[in-house]
Amino acid sequence: MKKREQLLKLRDEAQLGGGLDKIAAQHKKGKLTARERIHFLMDEGSFEEIGAFVQHRSSDFGMEKLKVLGDGVVTGYGTINGRLTYVFSQDFTVFGGSLSETHAEKICKLMDLAMKNGAPLIGLNDSGGARIQEGVVSLGGYADIFYRNTLASGVIPQLSAIMGPCAGGAVYSPAITDYILMVENSSYMFVTGPNVVKTVTHEEVSSEDLGGASVHSAKSGVAHFTAANEIEAIQQLKKLLSYIPQNCEEKVPSLPYTKADETRKKLADIIPESANQPYDIREVIEEVADENSFHEVHKNFAENIVVGFARLAGKSIGIVANQPAFLAGVLDIHSSQKAARFVRFCDCFNIPLLVFEDVPGFLPGTDQEWNAIITNGAKLLYAFCEATVPRITVITRKAYGGAYDVMNSKHIGADMNFAWPTAEIAVMGAKGAAEIIFKRQIDQAEDKAEALKAKELEYGNLFANPYRAAERGFIDDVILPEETREKLIKAFAMLENKVVNLPRKKHGNIPL
Repeated sequence: MKKREQLLKLRDEAQLGGGLDKIAAQHKKGKLTARERIHFLMDEGSFEEIGAFVQHRSSDFGMEKLKVLGDGVVTGYGTINGRLTYVFSQDFTVFGGSLSETHAEKICKLMDLAMKNGAPLIGLNDSGGARIQEGVVSLGGYADIFYRNTLASGVIPQLSAIMGPCAGGAVYSPAITDYILMVENSSYMFVTGPNVVKTVTHEEVSSEDLGGASVHSAKSGVAHFTAANEIEAIQQLKKLLSYIPQNCEEKVPSLPYTKADETRKKLADIIPESANQPYDIREVIEEVADENSFHEVHKNFAENIVVGFARLAGKSIGIVANQPAFLAGVLDIHSSQKAARFVRFCDCFNIPLLVFEDVPGFLPGTDQEWNAIITNGAKLLYAFCEATVPRITVITRKAYGGAYDVMNSKHIGADMNFAWPTAEIAVMGAKGAAEIIFKRQIDQAEDKAEALKAKELEYGNLFANPYRAAERGFIDDVILPEETREKLIKAFAMLENKVVNLPRKKHGNIPL
């Protein structure tokens, strides 16, 4: 009986983490504890803990007298909406959630199980970094995790929620994972903190301004999602998982769908009369996708391109769309990086890709050229070229220059390419083209402005339409906007069993 009582006592002890006073301090900051986060994330009663009795092995600096069951991280498995998921949740009440040798071993054991069983891994990060009392073994623990993150990349979905501090070596594991979610005003990420920054560069900056959720979601692009609080963050994790298969061998999740009238008349009125007038591409996405199914990724970063998940006739798809309402929808460094990363993720996990194209070209200027728009634009080109999932493009308006090629054109392996009657597929806009082609005639004309206008109209009538491309088979069909949803449902159904055999190689060399 004593042994039974001992077990129950140890279980209770493990549940308390760093103790009631530390739990109270965590709550005072408006934060949940590691176990509370798991409780809200997993299906009721499904979580099974692994490694609750693990303790650190350090004896330096009096650490042998400071041992806590679990050693600062709760690990285990359970279900989210009925699907097997592995989760680790760092416990800030135990040594500030710092990573020790045994803390890392628990996470690595969990990652190995997730890989063997082909199920997603979620990390709830809340840690002060490496446990400095342990020296190099804690750093080695981080590297063990990074290595497994890399092996798991493209095999199982890996999601990281930043629930508190994430500094130094701790940031690199989330950075290798597929998606990072941050909580506003209570989580931050940086390689070096404000104190080190002040010492080295003499800049004075707060943790929030250096690496808070708003900074990483809008400026750096490190964070894909932000949430107002931890409960909202957990709900977002659940929603994100619902679009993604369990692993790279599975097909996308599918919800029941009843066929109905797929005509969307509102699409006919979205494109403005003037080709220079902006419109919000999200209106097109919302009309084409299943109702309320669009889940945007990287919403506040590189807003000239929109990416995210949606459902079409109940099945998950990934959407990449130029955004004419921001910088006229041009491709630049950040938008190319953002879209390339998303395209590669979808290809990893068999999620079909739908592209809405309205792109006037790449953003010109010294800033772009000096910061390698060539290499970064090539990342998006490479991502589309190597993707073997079903790929469909709809050109709504402009498709100019090299950007036409890059945005999932027929020439780089797109399966189906549709255009609306408003599509303009050409090397450049009519005005720029007329100025080059008819320069001599315009210069010799009495009224140069009138001559330019006439030549612009002449070029526009010839090339600013979808029919030249359709004649060559580069566009499979010119469709009315209101027909788009029905055409896409049929095309994706036709492509469901698509197989592509790529050349044998170890891996490609994407222009990083």
